[in-house]
Amino acid sequence: MHGSFLRRKIGYNKGIAIRWKEVIMARFIAFDVETPNRFSDRMSAIGISVIENGAVADSYYSLVNPETHFDYFNVQLTGISEASVRHAPTFPEVWEEIAPLMESGLLVAHNAVFDMGVLRKCLTAYGIAWKPEVPYLCTVQMGKRLLPGMSHKLNVLCEYYGIALDHHKADSDSRACAEILLRYLESGADIRPFIRSCTL
Repeated sequence: MHGSFLRRKIGYNKGIAIRWKEVIMARFIAFDVETPNRFSDRMSAIGISVIENGAVADSYYSLVNPETHFDYFNVQLTGISEASVRHAPTFPEVWEEIAPLMESGLLVAHNAVFDMGVLRKCLTAYGIAWKPEVPYLCTVQMGKRLLPGMSHKLNVLCEYYGIALDHHKADSDSRACAEILLRYLESGADIRPFIRSCTL
């Protein structure tokens, strides 16, 4: 396997809100992608964190050979270069591995328009048919409603909630997104008004 799975149990307070009890059995797939250049139509890494039974239960990470050039800005931002991905799997190879995981729950991303857009462009570029439409949640949009009056950048929210973050690393960013969603759910947030659909 190109990626790795990790399992960890996280406890939760029995006195949490009723709405949290209603969604505790839901399965969410928080993911984050890094890109090689300004066109954002390929990915150079993907991280996935799975929320199940009210905790982050599994994770996946892989570098991705985007088969295209890298911009200096992206290399400096992510630390991923052409040399980093020389022996990494291509997107179709990674997708074969992660497709069952990605369709096993509700997709979640921080600034999901970006990550869903990159995913859609990668699927299209490689001629991979998936679903005509995919529902997803965006933790930025949820945060704007639930925590008005503050910045909703990932690093700011992580500092606010005390969540560890190695920013612009797909595995850390996806885990942070998952932890932020858990904080929202623990507060009793209703996810239904925030579910959107991406046309592939």
